[in-house]
Amino acid sequence: MSYFAKVENGIVQEVISAEQAFIDNQSGTWIQTSYNTRGGIHYGANGQPDGGIALRANFASIGYTYDSVNDVFYGLQPYPSWTISAPTWIWEAPVPYPNDGQRYVWDEKTKSWVKIS
Repeated sequence: MSYFAKVENGIVQEVISAEQAFIDNQSGTWIQTSYNTRGGIHYGANGQPDGGIALRANFASIGYTYDSVNDVFYGLQPYPSWTISAPTWIWEAPVPYPNDGQRYVWDEKTKSWVKIS
């Protein structure tokens, strides 16, 4: 079995596990997606990159965008200032997340990370 996303107007409406023969008899546009793919990397059962084919950059979820030009799925833009980044097709903040072991939340008003106290 494989996973397939039903796409309407570029937006994922449904994701199911099915055989290709079943999908071939369905109406609408169904695009295969990989449960083991995220951020443009294919992961094995142990959660580690395994060198497999990273099918369409990310596993599709309801509400995701399917970009037919680039043949990828990506999630909703979390904040207006964030941009999508190829080849991961993951949204990135305009300022990198601090790497100091602390926890932060994004503040769109100041376009900065604010430490959680």
